[in-house]
Amino acid sequence: MANETSEQWRQSLKSKEAFQDFVRKYFNNHREMKGHYDDSIYFEDYNIHLDSKDGLVVTLTTGSYTGQGMPIKDTEHVSVEDFRQLLLNKRFAKADVSLPDAFHMAADLVA
Repeated sequence: MANETSEQWRQSLKSKEAFQDFVRKYFNNHREMKGHYDDSIYFEDYNIHLDSKDGLVVTLTTGSYTGQGMPIKDTEHVSVEDFRQLLLNKRFAKADVSLPDAFHMAADLVA
């Protein structure tokens, strides 16, 4: 992700309207954001996209290669403003966190 985009999402957090605009533009250009984490014992996949009501749909699938038979899949619908508040409260904007990293950490908290 370009530095400009990284700075843009942090700046957009300052305003409800600016963040909604940023998220709409982001998902118009990318359709969805996918991510994956795997440490050979535990894995998680997340998928985030914008729904028709300009809310976010967060799907998180988690599983373990030891003991757990089937992965657990959870889907949550979150307003863009609730997502912005989550990012602000977790102070992701102040940390050196990329937008994909922020989405991944937020997906863990939301789903």
